Amino acid sequence: MTSSARSLAALRAVQTRSISPENTDGSVGGGGRATEGTGAEAARDLGQGWKVSPSVDVKAGETFTLADIDSAGVITHLWITTHTDHWRHLVLRAYWDGAEEPAVEVPYGDFFASGWGVFAQVDSQMIAANPHGGFNSYWPMPFREGARLTLENTSDQDARVYYQVTYELGGDHSEDAYFHAQWRRSNPLPEATEHVLLEGVKGQGQYVGTYLAWGVNSNGWWGEGEIKFYLDDDDPVGGFPTIAGTGTEDYFGGAWNFDVPGEGYTAFSTPYLGMPQVIRPDGLYVAQQRFGMYRWHVADPIHFTTGLPRVDVQALGWKSAGRYLPLRDDIASTAIFYLDRPATTRPEPPTFDAMEIHLGTGPGPHSPVGPARR
Repeated sequence: MTSSARSLAALRAVQTRSISPENTDGSVGGGGRATEGTGAEAARDLGQGWKVSPSVDVKAGETFTLADIDSAGVITHLWITTHTDHWRHLVLRAYWDGAEEPAVEVPYGDFFASGWGVFAQVDSQMIAANPHGGFNSYWPMPFREGARLTLENTSDQDARVYYQVTYELGGDHSEDAYFHAQWRRSNPLPEATEHVLLEGVKGQGQYVGTYLAWGVNSNGWWGEGEIKFYLDDDDPVGGFPTIAGTGTEDYFGGAWNFDVPGEGYTAFSTPYLGMPQVIRPDGLYVAQQRFGMYRWHVADPIHFTTGLPRVDVQALGWKSAGRYLPLRDDIASTAIFYLDRPATTRPEPPTFDAMEIHLGTGPGPHSPVGPARR
């Protein structure tokens, strides 16, 4: 058995709880008590206990609290679903230990490796996207005093949401780092400029995951760019990174354009890395191609001691005479890391306009994320 499987046999002084529309505070014996809810009409012949409140309606422009926990513990599983047209309208946030600033602030679909509003199966260890939009997260999210998860609806339409947050109460989390996830988008990426995934993070921790929703605004191959990690004392302005990859498809575990001869780009999904989304409007290589790629650094976390000054990726294709072509693509990134503090420098919150998916050809309007802030 693996070490994680062996741990299932260990007796531990913790208790399992679950928050859902059927038990909104996770209380003991609190499930299935609703007499009103989105399923009340369907359950009218059966009454209390028969799926009276399976979901909630998150009103347009409002923020709904998915879970509010007031003691130490760790979130072990999050399942959630809604209609695909809300995947870039809802913003998932998480706050740890009473912090005023969120540690997680990511569009709902991107957090679950599904950034384009088009379903694709994700069969990974940490994130599973199952038919048809059943989103699951297995990222451990520990906290020492409490946790709050919210969902903001940035659109002008109500969203019906089904969800379940499973967590453990108790345990010693004094040595655990806090889970963080940040979203940034370059649309389009400025000329000859790297897309920034993360910058200005102070403290000790480990970088554990990347998801990129990459929209190509030109014909041909787009993934020659390297991903670079500036760690601790590395200087991202005029200096050099400690970790520099060899190409975009290489970082996500593929090779040679993800191109199976005779088939073109080929989707794949494995426990730690994959490209589950391949969207080809013309069927092959003409703009506007779209891709969704993930890499989870579970077996190979990237540790830092004093901070992460910057993580970035280049966008490179090819032009004549075998020269690299800097691309002006639409790149949205979700960077996932653990940190020794519950809040850190982060970009401006995602807005409806910044998250919007443009379906036309060629570069869309520039949607700057804005400067980092505390």
